[in-house]
Amino acid sequence: MSKIAIVTGPTRPGRVNQSVAHWVLAKAEEFGGADYELVDIVDFNLPMLDEPFPAAYQNYQNEHTKAFAAKMSEFDGYIFNVGEYNHSVQPALANALSYLNAELNNKAAGMVGYGSAMGSRAVEHLRGILSELQLAHVQKTGMFSLFTDFENFSTFAPTEQSAGSVQPMFEQLLAWSKAMATVRDSASVNA
Repeated sequence: MSKIAIVTGPTRPGRVNQSVAHWVLAKAEEFGGADYELVDIVDFNLPMLDEPFPAAYQNYQNEHTKAFAAKMSEFDGYIFNVGEYNHSVQPALANALSYLNAELNNKAAGMVGYGSAMGSRAVEHLRGILSELQLAHVQKTGMFSLFTDFENFSTFAPTEQSAGSVQPMFEQLLAWSKAMATVRDSASVNA
């Protein structure tokens, strides 16, 4: 059975991403088809990228990098919860992804975006980062508006319509996670 990480985006105090991530985890578990686990990047205390070598070398020097890379390598797929900051990806998420490379290669990713424009600009910027990391990102995306899916811009309370946006993403992500396992197997045989 595939193992899917639900990855948080920001690290700042008072972040709403926690409630979104826990909601996504509950919906994913209802959907089934995989083992799901919440991965909170706060737990890894990642400073601004401080590795002396590019992540592609996998010559990690810092314990926080080794722990984060080991955790992320456990999964067949990922659901990234990305809120839109300054029309882009949350800085902490972009920084965390900069620590990784091979751990994510030939795996699948889905995204859940939220923000004033339903996180669409953050999701599109995240797609570029994920492509460079050789993560196959699915087309369907969970999308939530700060205006209609959050009470007082802080309490996550998705509308039925917005909540329905995650189902197609789950379906694609599970199919792609299984397909990418075949790609990884093929790549390891040819290495």
